[in-house]
Amino acid sequence: MIFTHTNNSNFADEFEELLQRGKMDIAHVSSIVANIIDEIKTDKNSALKLHIAKFDNWTPSSDADLKISTELMAKAYEVLEPKLKSALHLAYDRIKLYHEKQKPKSWFDTEANGTILGQKVTAVDSAGLYIPGGKAAYPSSLLMNVIPAQVAGVEEIIVCTPTPNNEPNELLLAACHLCGVSEVYKVGGASAIAAMAYGTEIIPKVDVITGPGNIFVATAKKMVFGEVNIDMIAGPSEIGILADDSADASHMAVDMLSQAEHDEMASSILITPSQKLADAVKVELENWLVKLPREAIARKSIEERGAIIVTSSMDEAIKLMNEIAPEHLEIATDNAFEYLPFIKHAGAIFLGHNTPEAIGDYVAGPNHTLPTGGTAKFYSPLGVENFMKKTSIISFSNKAINEIGEECALIANTEGLTAHEQSVRVRLTK
Repeated sequence: MIFTHTNNSNFADEFEELLQRGKMDIAHVSSIVANIIDEIKTDKNSALKLHIAKFDNWTPSSDADLKISTELMAKAYEVLEPKLKSALHLAYDRIKLYHEKQKPKSWFDTEANGTILGQKVTAVDSAGLYIPGGKAAYPSSLLMNVIPAQVAGVEEIIVCTPTPNNEPNELLLAACHLCGVSEVYKVGGASAIAAMAYGTEIIPKVDVITGPGNIFVATAKKMVFGEVNIDMIAGPSEIGILADDSADASHMAVDMLSQAEHDEMASSILITPSQKLADAVKVELENWLVKLPREAIARKSIEERGAIIVTSSMDEAIKLMNEIAPEHLEIATDNAFEYLPFIKHAGAIFLGHNTPEAIGDYVAGPNHTLPTGGTAKFYSPLGVENFMKKTSIISFSNKAINEIGEECALIANTEGLTAHEQSVRVRLTK
């Protein structure tokens, strides 16, 4: 783990290492993913079955075996422990309420001369949602992807998730039933992305693909972009924490580990002007690590991609964190909202001592599918608009085109586009 102070002579090199955390080595898997995509485009379901046998350790007996029945999903929901069922409903309701407030509206504006300009907002026809199911299954990711698509008004929602050894995750199936999803396929990795992008005999082609995944999934999404739209190219999970002496060291340590336990490639970064807090968190990290069932994963993440940085001031800490542009940013201070105006780049911001990142993963309401690796500088969280598109509306009256048509024709003439020019001039009053 990087444990450093901004005054150290080699700090610039150490910090540059952190800024490079999001550079996934797509180059070394690109040819593999390209081959997978080509095989799906050519052989469709036959290729899917071969890929499932190779990567998920089971062989579908028929095309129908690729799909999970709604009866199986309903059964998984029915046998859920009541408290867990209640928790899922709470998460569903809060996520839906938040995303309903995001939905953009169509609008029209009429000018005095009869010009009508506007914007029509409509949902895409179909969306493909990728839900990971390798090292762990994430029903929460299903809620976070399905709900904004439903709020947007998407008519056809497809879910693909890997099922190693043909063993679907029961909680994920229950979440599918809760959300009313009926098309769920036992397909994972780059194969799933290709199937949703180009279509097979059983999996329909979609308009938008969203959802997190490993480097093969991310590479496939990048390669099919243009054939379909995508949400973002997301990498390993990460958390950035800005804290001062008012923060609890044990809380900061377990918050860092809440991301480290996701993946060995996850990044957990604490930046603080308090040397006392930094030293205490380093100790607490070890105290917590030995208690975690996923200790091996979390330990490797902390050792190889974790960092605690001590700064000369909170202003300096904020400047560094804006450069990092973390997926999740906690501000653990007594006056957290005072710092909010100075935060420029983060996927989601968690303010105050009682707002751990984990609350946003499940029940807060905002989406937990967030930009990683510094891409929060130009990407936004997954939301309703990812499943919608905008169309411009233009209508000119005779009076309106005569008022500004000459200027339009002049610009077209200057660009050497004569038909453009004349298509306006023939409508002008002689």
